[in-house]
Amino acid sequence: MSQSDSFIDEVTEEVRRDRLFAMFRRYGWIAAVVVILIVGGAAWNEYRKSQDRARAETFGNALLSALEQSEAQERVTALDSIQAETPGAAAVRDLMKAAEASEAGDTSGAVDTLTVVANNPDLPLIYRSLAQYRALALQGDTLSPADRRAAYEGLSAPGAPLRHLALEQIALTHVEEGDRDAALNALNSLLEEAGLSADLQRRVSQLIVSLGGSLDGASDEASSDGN
Repeated sequence: MSQSDSFIDEVTEEVRRDRLFAMFRRYGWIAAVVVILIVGGAAWNEYRKSQDRARAETFGNALLSALEQSEAQERVTALDSIQAETPGAAAVRDLMKAAEASEAGDTSGAVDTLTVVANNPDLPLIYRSLAQYRALALQGDTLSPADRRAAYEGLSAPGAPLRHLALEQIALTHVEEGDRDAALNALNSLLEEAGLSADLQRRVSQLIVSLGGSLDGASDEASSDGN
């Protein structure tokens, strides 16, 4: 290689280096910001997780402290004073408050609290379903079996989180009305459901037997004869 060629190569390399440095000076801050965002984002996520854990622990401790009160009404008051930062946390608090209100004899207040939870569209379905289910249970003396059955049917749709429990309650409303055949049909259909818990399966089986039915899905001989 001639000296002129070598000189040209050196100049070319120097020009490339100068351009690279110039580009870095002009655009390097973008890379720096990206790095900062990545590192800062990871740090922020960890910080947020730790803050969430701390808030959850504080909230849980407040719930436990409220439940340590000796009287049910005192527990209601203590629970009512707890601040919840998320709809889910508020739902947990209110479900507990409703249970304590019921124990204190304030059925109306418990139902009102549960109704608010059940009608909150911001909550997951399980919270709303649980609140509605519990509210219906507390209204056994004020709602007719037919009215409760209609409400339970809304909780018994395929895939609903409390489907099996709602189907059990539907059968019990038939028992209340003295409609033995409808109750047995509902109970036998419930036994055919997939995924029944052992406790529920046992309760349903016992109720079928107590109503004079058989566990093969057929009612007793008198019923089959139309008597």
